[in-house]
Amino acid sequence: MTPHATPGRHVLADFRGVPADRLTDAQALERDLIAAAQAAGAHVLSAHFHHFGEGAGVTGVVLLSESHISIHTWPEHAFAALDIFMCGAARPELALEHLQARLAPEAVHATTVARG
Repeated sequence: MTPHATPGRHVLADFRGVPADRLTDAQALERDLIAAAQAAGAHVLSAHFHHFGEGAGVTGVVLLSESHISIHTWPEHAFAALDIFMCGAARPELALEHLQARLAPEAVHATTVARG
């Protein structure tokens, strides 16, 4: 690795104003995050999602060869926190774009951090 190269990029994103029904369906969120990983050129190893009950949110993670994508949702606040970390040729910004299209937030605040 050269002194200025970075092994990975880490996108931290807050989605605000997300319709509540998109934040409570663990199976749909799992499909969306897997599709986002694939859109970014990443390779899915496994996924685990947990719904916290009627009207409550979901926590989920997709484990990638290139690292991970995770989501934590709060439907009562129309909010989702996303963590997209990828290394190699995978493009986390493409995963973010895919998830924006699927979850339809009114506002997005995203920060990209070079890791390494």
